[in-house]
Amino acid sequence: MFEIPKVSVIVPAYNVGKYIQEALVSLEKQTFSDFEVLIVDDGSTDDTAAVVQKFCQRDTRFQLLKKENGGLSSARNYGIRHAQGEYIALLDGDDIYHRDKIATHIARLYNQPDVGVVYSASRTIRDDGKPTFICLSGKPVHSNPMLALLCKNFVGHGSNAVFRRCLIDEVGGFDESLRSWEDVDLWLRIAGTQKWRFYREKRVLCYYRVRSSGLSFNFVQMRNSGAIVIETAYQRSPELIKPMLPTVYAYMYRYLSRLCLQGGDMQTARDFIDQALVCDKSIFYRDIRSLLTLVSVRLSPVAKFAIGRSLG
Repeated sequence: MFEIPKVSVIVPAYNVGKYIQEALVSLEKQTFSDFEVLIVDDGSTDDTAAVVQKFCQRDTRFQLLKKENGGLSSARNYGIRHAQGEYIALLDGDDIYHRDKIATHIARLYNQPDVGVVYSASRTIRDDGKPTFICLSGKPVHSNPMLALLCKNFVGHGSNAVFRRCLIDEVGGFDESLRSWEDVDLWLRIAGTQKWRFYREKRVLCYYRVRSSGLSFNFVQMRNSGAIVIETAYQRSPELIKPMLPTVYAYMYRYLSRLCLQGGDMQTARDFIDQALVCDKSIFYRDIRSLLTLVSVRLSPVAKFAIGRSLG
């Protein structure tokens, strides 16, 4: 008799043939086994599908779904629409789960019915899979989750969250019109219900790959998406968010500056950090990561060398 899995792991995959085996092996090694894995091939032109098929042939929990290329949000939504589980886990095709990732988070969701989204600390890994010195703690910068998310995405990245499927029914899926900040937008809508808590597991249970060959970003597009997400959240909760808007924009520009720094675009990094200083310079003495970004931008040749060494 067929049993419905407790958890649906959604794996959006676009041209990740080089990496997806590691991602799927990390799922095979999970200490929690009651799950299905829906790998959504978003129009890949490499051998992604061929690699995935090997897992599908040896493990019935793995299923390959194919669609035309529509972007990350489209792939995630497609997978969620096909999901059967009560809980949704997200894992991008080039990232890796710790073996206890699903078990730890599902136990929390079982035991605390007011918790809607669980996530953990993460460590970044290089293109070759070796760990870097960079760890994302996931600690919010504000006690109110909505304000915290507007300042810094404490969930960290798209491979970290495990959440109740009913949240999608309640607030909708990922906004496919956004080309970045789509995960922050979803978490903000969930926080806006004021019904669900976010829970942080302090252990590192996820490994987020930073590809040195892929550190090129459309910064204008990212800035515009960020501004849309901030404005939409403001329209939903103007009284709460209005006093924080200068700080929120300061954090946005600080984040964009750090991405420019990682990508080697030092002039744009300086431009963004200057805009952050204009919005709210206090973030640089209240938040150590913001201060480190400021110092790194001001010492950009040294920072570029250090980042290059850490990414191999």
